Amino acid sequence: MSRTDQTEARIATLSATPAGQSATRPARVGVMLLNLGTPDGTEFKPMWRYLREFLSDPRIVELNRLVWYPILYGLVLTVRPKKSGENYARIWNRERNESPLHTFTRSQSEKLGAALRDLANVSVDWGMRYGNPSTGSVARKLVERGCDRILSFPLYPQYSATTTATANDQLFRALMKMRRAPALRTVPPYYDDPVYIDALAASIRKHLATLEFEPEVVLASYHGIPKAFSDKGDPYRRHCLETTRLLREKLRWGEERLMTTFQSRFGAQEWLQPYTDATVEKLARDGVKRIAVLNPGFVSDCIETLDEIGREVCEKFLHAGGEKFSHIPCLNDTPEGMAVIETLVRRELAGWA
Repeated sequence: MSRTDQTEARIATLSATPAGQSATRPARVGVMLLNLGTPDGTEFKPMWRYLREFLSDPRIVELNRLVWYPILYGLVLTVRPKKSGENYARIWNRERNESPLHTFTRSQSEKLGAALRDLANVSVDWGMRYGNPSTGSVARKLVERGCDRILSFPLYPQYSATTTATANDQLFRALMKMRRAPALRTVPPYYDDPVYIDALAASIRKHLATLEFEPEVVLASYHGIPKAFSDKGDPYRRHCLETTRLLREKLRWGEERLMTTFQSRFGAQEWLQPYTDATVEKLARDGVKRIAVLNPGFVSDCIETLDEIGREVCEKFLHAGGEKFSHIPCLNDTPEGMAVIETLVRRELAGWA
């Protein structure tokens, strides 16, 4: 066979091979579901380790280390682990001895793996940006399984440097330590994706149908970030507002029925407003008696939804004069929630699986 004939035969072979796939074998693809993280226990030491890792991340606290570390080690890590541990203890999954975030993320991974059984070359696992299982350990596990490609899915619908970016940072750090690093893709933000908006709307309708009262106002409460981060170009606020706008359209509600607020501020600086806790107190003082709160920015229920919203914000509303309060659960591992995850993963696996 001449060189020309060999070249033409090779081109014909490649043309018959789907994009991104070897002519001899399909590439092994790992799918990593990545969430924020959680402590290993509610006692002081595991809380201290978790908070140290979280609050040492320069994506979270942008202060100069020489300024921030004396505050972190001298004050914050002395006081906060005990208080945070008490909060976690109220929602802890006693049966599995883990936080709900662990429970839900594991379940999402298992259900996604089952849903993708038709893709024989795909392996699904899950990890955390902070705490265990660590991002690096899961990346190594997938590579050991033979995965030469990884699809990372930071489980944050709205992009922020404090969530999506730092999750990607940590995965790249893990790959930097590998002699043979796999190819990498990451799932982009999906704050305006129809499958996500549809799932949120369905979950809201389903939950409200179970209540003995009709909320006068529903709050879409997102985790806050410092206003300075937004002013520097973080698109998070815009993403949150767009999610709420699309959700209003889907539900055919007005702005007074579905409001955007921000929770979980930390420290003395100004964060994105309006604040969730201040808003519920004002609503109660203005005569609103019945409200519900959902958390569109959280894929799974966790300390910020179950304790901060379900307990703290509820108490503030009732204490200020409100009468009925309900927290609308996150999508978690429900059929609606899993439809979002599976749809996005299959879309991003195109050409790989």
